[in-house]
Amino acid sequence: MRTMLRLLTLLWLVTLAVAAQAADSRPNIVFIFSDDHAFQAISAYNHPLKLNQTPHIDRLAKEGMRFDNCCVTNSICGPSRAVILTGKYSHLNGFPDNSGRARFDGSQQTMPKLLQAAGYQTAIVGKWHLNSDPTGFDYWHILPGQGAYYNPPMFENGNRVMHQGYTTDIIGDISLDWLKHKRDPNKPFLLMCQHKAPHREWEPGPAHLNDFKDRVMPEPDTLFDDYANRGTAAKTQDMTIEKTMTPRDLKLVFPQNLTPEQKKLWDEAYGAENEAFAKANLQGKELVRWKYQRYIKDYLRCIQSVDDNVGRVLKYLDDNGLAENTIVMYSSDQGFYLGEHGWFDKRWIYEESVRTPLLVRWPGKTKAGSTSQDLALNLDFGETFLDAAGVKIPSDMQGRSLVPVLKGATPSDWRKSFYYHYYEYPGPHSVHRHYGVRDQRYTLAYFYRIDEWELYDREQDPKQLKNVYNDPAYADVVKQLKAELARLRAELKVPEDDVPEQRPNPGKNKAKAKS
Repeated sequence: MRTMLRLLTLLWLVTLAVAAQAADSRPNIVFIFSDDHAFQAISAYNHPLKLNQTPHIDRLAKEGMRFDNCCVTNSICGPSRAVILTGKYSHLNGFPDNSGRARFDGSQQTMPKLLQAAGYQTAIVGKWHLNSDPTGFDYWHILPGQGAYYNPPMFENGNRVMHQGYTTDIIGDISLDWLKHKRDPNKPFLLMCQHKAPHREWEPGPAHLNDFKDRVMPEPDTLFDDYANRGTAAKTQDMTIEKTMTPRDLKLVFPQNLTPEQKKLWDEAYGAENEAFAKANLQGKELVRWKYQRYIKDYLRCIQSVDDNVGRVLKYLDDNGLAENTIVMYSSDQGFYLGEHGWFDKRWIYEESVRTPLLVRWPGKTKAGSTSQDLALNLDFGETFLDAAGVKIPSDMQGRSLVPVLKGATPSDWRKSFYYHYYEYPGPHSVHRHYGVRDQRYTLAYFYRIDEWELYDREQDPKQLKNVYNDPAYADVVKQLKAELARLRAELKVPEDDVPEQRPNPGKNKAKAKS
């Protein structure tokens, strides 16, 4: 009997050891997420204008996979974050817009909670922007609302703390500090490092204030688009470089929260240029061109700081023997306009807005230097992390794991189209509410409050300059896409009501600061 007990005990211990070893072999996950980073401004995407160089982000493409067809389901900051956390569309996760009416319900099922329950240590640092406190994280250190570019207040596990310095670097510092000192080295981890940059008002950090100063940036050829062949929505938006940008956007006034040392560097960078601008008294297209140059340079300067901090994280993983067992994903909450159609911002189903960068390095699983044309969504990110960690994906999540794609074996039934829905009107930038379907060639959009349809053939018209919805040659395409749109709305359980009713529990997840 004793021999049998010893054998059973030994077997049990061996089983535990094997399980522990298996748990230890599960990949760590570092998710680096920026705000409003257009794929056009990542050099790995080889954009024709060749705006900037991002060597550290590019490294993920060289050592992993670049997705050329990754899109979002709702092109705006907070809702995109809610989609990633839940793997569900906005009408189900309860956060459809940034209006302030919604508060993310932290009691619901989320990807970090599922990883946490499976033994992962979880942390989020940087921009949160969901009007509630994070849940499912062992550690959180977040900006209130949009956050400030310089000297930001932040909340560390609910306690307000002040920081001095440039926010992108501070988020990098806190992320590295958690990796070095706060995590349990015996557990696999999820780190969500979420930068504010390059969000409006595009305030560069001290290290990059003078980047691109001596370069005339190339202009997109649609900078002076007149929207002649588009509908009401494109003609009535409020997001043009010409009319919408403010003096603060253009650095004609300085941020009020700078230290004297920061203010000195700021004045040295912008003072002489602003004086010359005032004397020139530019008008018409020349004024638009000046605004574009100021905007694009500041936007890219912000990205250079993000790239620096991606490099810092990758170096830490290399130096500490973590790189080989860590998935590193870089993405943004949506695309962004860099002067195309005369615009900045996002929100549309149109290509520059709906398409987001996605680069993933997974050593030993993903072929270095590979690319994917498969239609990926931010809806898939959470499912991908769960699958990679060996955690069962709940049946009510609406995306699909990208793990097979990352391994070079895209399933034969992979999606060929996806559903899009934007809710925030009236609101900033006056982009009308719309939903639609996008596949590998066509974009069909319905602006339902004004009852207008638009169809774009991106193969024939990649810049989406001509609405061909009423062209008889596309009648069959319209019919097919409307049927696909109806199928997707039914499959995804999209309510007929415009905006899902919000029923937040005011007693739970009270926000420490409003955006």
